[in-house]
Amino acid sequence: MATKDSSRRDFIKLISVAGLAVTGLPTACSNTKSTVQRPEKENLCFLFQGDSITDGNRGRNEDPNHILGHGYCFAVSSRIGADFPQYGFKFINRGISGNSVSDLEKRWQIDTLDLKPDVLSLLVGINDVNAWIEGKSDVLDAKAFEATYRNLLTSCREQNPNLLIVLGLPFFFASGWRKSQYEKWHPLTVERAEIVKRIAADFNAVLVDYPKVFEEAQQQALIDYWIWDGVHPTAFGHELMAREWIKQVSNRLDFLKIYAEYGFQFMKNQ
Repeated sequence: MATKDSSRRDFIKLISVAGLAVTGLPTACSNTKSTVQRPEKENLCFLFQGDSITDGNRGRNEDPNHILGHGYCFAVSSRIGADFPQYGFKFINRGISGNSVSDLEKRWQIDTLDLKPDVLSLLVGINDVNAWIEGKSDVLDAKAFEATYRNLLTSCREQNPNLLIVLGLPFFFASGWRKSQYEKWHPLTVERAEIVKRIAADFNAVLVDYPKVFEEAQQQALIDYWIWDGVHPTAFGHELMAREWIKQVSNRLDFLKIYAEYGFQFMKNQ
């Protein structure tokens, strides 16, 4: 079991390696096992798409103080952008609160294809569940949800065969004012998550298992600490999402492996 002193040393090592090694400044950890790898390509465009979880109350103009929102998209982008400033990476958030997969379809050309991303991150599905529960007239059943989802990704791959696709699994937990609705929401959310798993396999996409992240996080704190209303994460929940996103994407983008090795072990050592 890690002592408090050893955990503190690990944490200092964590922030030193993740933040300072890339810029060439002296670090607090001279005996690291890995060196930071250079990205294979400069000027990568990272595009985050989805609903309110991705939106994060982002700004709708070019104000850089608000343009990425305040969720996991912001956390991922700010971390990578700060640690790899010399490579000209671009980070774009086009999540829109309330969007379902059919809403994405309506704006896919302008908000995705026209932006020509190198990395496309997509998290959608919970509003499709909500639409089904509420019996909205334009709701898609599971089969139509899958077909539409696949069509969106197919159009991207046709435009850019080398596109790295990152798919997040939708999630619902019994917390906050939606706690009593768990029996309605959860099975439908799991159904769509299983669809996303199949799609990820077929498109050779990176899969980010957010439900698993929050299941494991409950070993540290109750779910309400991480997700405040069954659907939307707290600031702490968004940080967990960002960590898992980087961890999984590092399997394809080697220069991110420095985070996977050193960056996200502190909580597990407590």
